[in-house]
Amino acid sequence: MPVDGLKALAAALAIGLGALGPGVGIGLLAMGALQAIGRNPEAEGKIRTSMILAIAFAEAVAIYALVVALIIKFS
Repeated sequence: MPVDGLKALAAALAIGLGALGPGVGIGLLAMGALQAIGRNPEAEGKIRTSMILAIAFAEAVAIYALVVALIIKFS
């Protein structure tokens, strides 16, 4: 298999697997936040703020995976 094909495959696996974890994590975060708001609607502001912060940290992992995939692809 040519080197360019292997690089494309490695980049696809890096971003595919790297985005899988944050995607599942964000879904679980949203589920937990919605359940918490349903149980205690008065705390909605604090819950939303914490959820958005946690989602930003989870997305950072996906961005790192994207950077790794681009480095693999173009090196």
